Parts: sequence; structure tokens; C-alpha cells
Amino acid sequence: MKKNVLVRKAGRVLTFKKFGRKGFSIFQSLNRVVKIGSLSVAYLLFAIPSNAERNMLIAGHDTLNAIRDVAVDEVIVSAQRVPVAISQVARVVKVIGKEELQSAPVQSLQDLLRYALDVDVRQRGNLGVQTDLSIRGGSFDQVLILLNGININDPQTGHHSLNLPVSFDAIDKIEILEGPAARIYGPNAFSGAINIITGTDTRSNLKVQLSKGQNNYHDLGASATIVSGKVKNFFSVDNRASDGYIKNTDFNLTDAFYQGSVKTKIGDLNWQLGNSSRGFGANSFYTPAYPDQYEQVKTTFASVKLETNTKIHFTPSIYWRRNQDHFELFRYPELIPSWYKTDNYHLTDVYGANLNAWFATSFGKTAFGADFRQEDILSNVLGTPLGTPINVPGESGHTFNKSDERKNISLFAEHSITFNKIRISAGAMANSNTQLGSSWSLFPGADLSYSITNQYKWYSSVNSSLRMPTFTDLYYSSATNIGNASLKPEKAFEAETGFKYQFEGIEGHLSYFHRDGTDIIDWVKRPSDNVWYAENITSLKTDGLEFSAKINPSKLLNHKIFIQSVNFSMSILNQGKQSGIYSSKYVLDYLKNKINLGLTHKIARNLSANWQFSYQDRNGTYTYWDGSRYGAETAYKPFVLVDTRIQYQPKRMTYYLEAANLFDQKYTDFGNVSEPGRWIKFGVIRKFNL
Repeated sequence: MKKNVLVRKAGRVLTFKKFGRKGFSIFQSLNRVVKIGSLSVAYLLFAIPSNAERNMLIAGHDTLNAIRDVAVDEVIVSAQRVPVAISQVARVVKVIGKEELQSAPVQSLQDLLRYALDVDVRQRGNLGVQTDLSIRGGSFDQVLILLNGININDPQTGHHSLNLPVSFDAIDKIEILEGPAARIYGPNAFSGAINIITGTDTRSNLKVQLSKGQNNYHDLGASATIVSGKVKNFFSVDNRASDGYIKNTDFNLTDAFYQGSVKTKIGDLNWQLGNSSRGFGANSFYTPAYPDQYEQVKTTFASVKLETNTKIHFTPSIYWRRNQDHFELFRYPELIPSWYKTDNYHLTDVYGANLNAWFATSFGKTAFGADFRQEDILSNVLGTPLGTPINVPGESGHTFNKSDERKNISLFAEHSITFNKIRISAGAMANSNTQLGSSWSLFPGADLSYSITNQYKWYSSVNSSLRMPTFTDLYYSSATNIGNASLKPEKAFEAETGFKYQFEGIEGHLSYFHRDGTDIIDWVKRPSDNVWYAENITSLKTDGLEFSAKINPSKLLNHKIFIQSVNFSMSILNQGKQSGIYSSKYVLDYLKNKINLGLTHKIARNLSANWQFSYQDRNGTYTYWDGSRYGAETAYKPFVLVDTRIQYQPKRMTYYLEAANLFDQKYTDFGNVSEPGRWIKFGVIRKFNL
């Protein structure tokens, strides 16, 4: 029997007071003897994974199926090379589920992530137009973005990594892994990784949504899940547009996505295909001296993945991603000066193949795998000269005259094992990139957790990672920016320790981490310079303290009240600068203090409200632009944002009224880019069962 189950003999009858680490007060209040034999099926369903998994391993059973069977209330996450229950992960993993997604007062993934612990969201363009995303004080190039487990990062620049072909309404779940994750996901998971998951419905349905708002905003979308036997298909399409909150902030974004799966004797075969097209006014995106910038981006993505159910689980996948970018410094032809030569044109193609395999024995779970990734770029700005120019697709009279390419190979190994209350996972990634010659580098990591009690768990981890410079870091050159073709890859080592706690109605964590980054890439300049240079900062030390609490008041108080949920998180960061001689464009402008508070409560039957409060205090400065020239270095000021959503949900219908930046806060989040004030929207969502 499990150690947490209390068993006594009453004649020949075994009884209990606790079951699956929980006290079942209903049996005690009934004062009835419950026979263990009658509950054998339930016991197998609700046994805690750490022990049940070990027992089934000894018996030679499939542990992934065991986890799915015995932990019906658990979430399986991809925070290791082997699928694992979130309660067993000795790392900070935040899972945002469908219920949170549907009630949040936001219209885009980027706005939602602003509420996430230690995630820094710096938007140049609102509502998913363009966003720089970082984790734990890293830069926007240091976060790995995955779509259903497939790497979709852009090698040209991290500005494009969130060009998702999926509408916000089509997202079912988000996993956020904090800290270096090279041994799990490979290069570029430098400060963390975000996995966006879609198409999890198991029944056929159709969902249609429409929203309208200020600044002539509209969002019209539809998604459908069609299940037929062992085949499932998921479709989504969405268009959102606005005239903008100030001049030249208009946008028009269209996303189309298809995902399919079929269950076979071998395992589950999954495929996905998406396309995103976006055009937007880029007011002061890259320089406030020329506010009439404009950008058009087209992204196409496809992948196929197989997950076998054999004794050795194999998960091979292949994928392709193309991103085409057209940037205009001057949107209006009549305003183009004589010295301006041409717009910027870029096209990146990424091809990848990945194989992950794992098996279980009485000694734990072992995983191994390999990843191949080919990154190509054609451009008229980035790369080395082409022998023969290549026409730009869809742009008559324009050619690419520069290019570059590189190949990356990664090899992985990991082993996880559980000893009673102790769980250990350790592994490494060996990596080689043609940009660095033929040499190999090793990036190890290990996680350890100890269950102090059923409610408290101590954990500690040490992990390392690297990040290759983007093609923009290497080659971009203009009157105000100079790239560096000699850049070395960034490397990081991070140590973390903390406690996780989980009671009836409340769960969260408290943690501390320290990261040593070497050869950190940033765009810097001296006070006397007018040009930003891409350089390897020799070292950057980051210390962080985090606390989170997710509360269900009704469960906590054992009494139903009108407050449905409370989410609180706080992070404090400190980075050690190399010296004070540089101004930093990205790396040293980090969120040193962040506090988020979320509250969902009932108003009346089927009527509820969601409130989100966010306090942000940013380190760093920007060079102030007074409308005609640059002035002094200006420190970022802390600010508080409040968003709210009131929604009415009768059967299969949702009506909502939403206000972003409710109190019309004036703030600066990135350089001289003006952020939107209060923005009110309303909408309706209708779901049909098919």
C-alpha cells in the first residue's frame, strides 16, 4: 500500500481515513467501513504518480499511460525530454489553461503574457502586431517559442518569433518554462521557453467570435473541431484590424491555421499548417526621427509529428517555416528624401528534423534524441554578397543581393528516476553549428526535488544553455546601427532553488535563481556616440526572487463565495552591469520589479468579472526624442496598468465588455514608442455542437 494511506485491521476488513494523499471527509462523516477491495479501481485511478509510476515500471508497464491513468487531475507538460506530470517537475513551469484564457481581459497572446510571472512583454505595436518577449531579465532573442512542441523561432530577429499563424481564440493552453532549457529544447532556449498548444477538443464543435471597439477595431474569427472516428481536424481563421490609437499605428492581421491528427496502431500522427499575413504602421518602431515607418510580414509554417506507443517511445518530427519581411522607413512615397535608396527586404527559410525517444525500466526513464536545423536568409541588407541577385517574391523590380546560411546539430540524453520522496532528472545537450566550425560544445543540467510533506516540496536545479546570434546581430548596418559578423554565441549557467506548496484551494512557489551569462549580445553605445554597435558583453550576472500564489477561495474556506479565483505573483530582479560606460538598447533594460494581481468574481448568475492589475518598474534608460532632436538619457518610470472584463455566459454563448488600461495610464515601455491609453471593446462568442 502507499505510505500516505492509513490502514488498520478490523477483523478481516481493511479500512482507511486518507486516500491519495487527501482526507475524504465524506467517509468519516458517514462513519462507515469502506472495503479496500471495493475501491481497487478507484485506487489505481487516483494513486499519486511518484509511487505508482515506480511500481508499474517494475511490472514493465507503460509509464506515460500510467501517469495519464493515475493522475486524472494532473497536467502533463513538456518540461523534460520525457512527458512528465507538472507536480513532478523540479522547475518553475506555469500552465495557463483554457478557462484562464477565455476569461482574461485581452485580445492577444502578447497581452495575456503580460500577467505571467517574470515574463517581460514590450510591445511596439499593440494587440499582437509586434512584441519583444523575454523571461527572467533576458533579451527578446533569448526565449524559445514553440507551437504544439515545434520550434518556430525566427533566425533573422526575435522581433518575428511571435508571428503566429494562430488566433488568440484558438489557443487552448500555454506552458511557460523559466530558466535555461538547452537539454530539453536545444539552442536558443536561453532564458526560458513558451509552448503554445491548440486543438485539444475531443468533440466536434464550431465556435464563432466577433469583437468591436474603439479606434475602429474589429476582430472576426471562427474555429472548428471535426472528429470522425480516429481522425480529428481543427481549423481556425481570424482577421483583426484597427485604424490605430495615434497616427500610423493602424494594422490589419489575418491568420489561418489547420491541425490534424489520426490514431494508428503505431501511435498518433499529427500535422499542422498555418499562414499569417500582417501589415501595420510602425510609428517610431526603430527610430523616432522617422515616425512614418511601415512593415509587412508574411509567415508560413508546416510540420508533421508521430508519437509512437511502442515500448520505446519514438517522436520524430519534421518542420518548415518561412518568414518574409518588407520594411519601409518611409510609408508615404511623397515624403521619401533623395538620399533614401531602398526599402529592406528579408526572407528566411528554416528546415528542421527532430527525433526524441524514451523508454522506462525499473531504474527510471531514459530519453535520447537528435535535432537538425537549417537556417537560410535572403536579403538586400543582411548576409554576404550573392553572385547572382534573386528576385524578391511578390515585389516587382526588387532583388535580394545578400544571403547566409547555417546548420545546427544537437544531440540529447536525459535520465529521470524517483526514490520514494526524491526525484532526480539529469541530462545534457551536445551542440555543433557550422557558424562556429566543426567543434562541439556540451551543455549539461540537472533537477532535484524532495517532497518534505504532502503539501511542501523543495526543489533545486542547475542548467546551462546557449544562444546563436541572429542574422540581424551579425550583419545589420545603417546610419545608426552597426552589426558585428564576429559575434560569439551567448552562454549561460543558472542555479535555482525554492519551495512549491499545494493545499486544498491554494498552490504556488517561492524561488531564488542566479544566472551567469557570458558573451551576452547587446546593442550598445557610449554617451558620446550616435551609433549603436552589436557587441559581446563579457559577463552579465542576474539574481531573481519569485513568489506566486493561485487561490480558489471556495475550496480554501470550504464554503462557496462569490470570489472564484485570485492569482498573485511577484518578481524582483537585479543585474550586475559590466560597467557604466555603455547605454544598452535591450539587455540592461529589464523589469527589476513586477507585481501581478488577478481577480475573478461572480456578479450574478452567469455574470462575472475579471480584473488584472500589473505593476512594472523597469531598469535602464532611453534617449529622449523631443520631436526634432535627441536629448538626455531618460530613466523609465514605474507604472500600474488595470484591465477588466465583464462577461455574461448563458449556455454556449459569451457576451463581454472589456477595457484595457482602464485608468488611461500614460507610460513608456520601450524607448520613445507611445503606448495606447484606455481601449474599450465588446464582443460575442457562440459555440455550436456538431
